[in-house]
Amino acid sequence: MSGYLTTHVLDTARGCPAAGLKIELYRLEAGTRQHLRTLTTNEDGRTEEHILPEGEFRTGTYELLFHAGDYLDQTGTVSQEPQFLDIIPLRFGMSETAHYHVPLLLSPFGYSTYRGS
Repeated sequence: MSGYLTTHVLDTARGCPAAGLKIELYRLEAGTRQHLRTLTTNEDGRTEEHILPEGEFRTGTYELLFHAGDYLDQTGTVSQEPQFLDIIPLRFGMSETAHYHVPLLLSPFGYSTYRGS
């Protein structure tokens, strides 16, 4: 079995997938932070390809940066300056070769995540 990483972003304030949200993936190792890729969510709130595909998967510590502030601006959400949420960093470990699904439930003033399936 090969490992890979996916996500799904849902806008809980609007009750729909978060389309057009930029996501960056980094690998953290030995005090360094290496940018691996930048993707944008589609109309279903998912990326068109795996965030970390099977051929590039390695166990370790990773960070996803969800550009929530830009997304909220694009959707016309009224916000204050500075925004309460701008870039949401999620740092997590992948310790086994498996499918990791790290979704984000987003609203202008809060978010949650979990290891999905």
